[in-house]
Amino acid sequence: MGKIRILILGGTGEARALAEALADNDRYDVLYSLAGRTEIPSDQPVPVRIGGFGGAEGLAAFLRDGRFDLMIDATHPFASRISRNACEASAAVGIPTFALRRPEWLAEPGDRWTRVTTITEAIETLGPSPRRVFLAIGRQEAHRAEVAPQHFYLVRSIDPVEPPLDLPEVHMVLDRGPYDVESEASLFRAYRIDALVTKNSGGSATYAKIQAARRLGIEVIMVARAPAAAMQTVTTIEAMLVAIDHLFPPAMNRGV
Repeated sequence: MGKIRILILGGTGEARALAEALADNDRYDVLYSLAGRTEIPSDQPVPVRIGGFGGAEGLAAFLRDGRFDLMIDATHPFASRISRNACEASAAVGIPTFALRRPEWLAEPGDRWTRVTTITEAIETLGPSPRRVFLAIGRQEAHRAEVAPQHFYLVRSIDPVEPPLDLPEVHMVLDRGPYDVESEASLFRAYRIDALVTKNSGGSATYAKIQAARRLGIEVIMVARAPAAAMQTVTTIEAMLVAIDHLFPPAMNRGV
């Protein structure tokens, strides 16, 4: 009886938790794939590959050559390109693909949200007058703030922004979540932040900044998610494990 081969496209806390849950079941042979955008990725409970695939065709070839039975897209909710590639590749190879997507954040009483659809629109929404901005969008797109140099920017990311931002007033913070609301509120006060620019990533690891902004009455410029790729989607680790069990019942026999 051969093991069920699963490729997890990871990079999120949920992806790691799912890999850990699957690693405890000897029915599964799991490979965890990272894009390699983080210089020092956290330890993973299963074998890891790092790097891209070469688009949908390259991913399809990888799935076919590796004889994978299932692919799980547990990438960041804003990693739309790899999700599209995953959809195309799974269709080309003829294997099922699930998406693990944390629910979006929802505005609550006291929130001051301005909703936008792109990072460019978010920077424009800050307006012409100088503001003190917490730019929490990750290092890949931080350079988009360079079109509005009149603002002060506090930028937090796991790895340094390269090349360094060409801005007259910018302070970098290198850190990895999760965060708590008290430390986030203290950070906002220390830098006199009056606007938060962030993506609607969902989840609990970075939600404290939303809570801190609510507590302090700070405007949140919230970048909405793009439409999701067309694949079966679940929102929790537990639901994903149930979906996998339904697809591959425990009593299922497999050839070697």
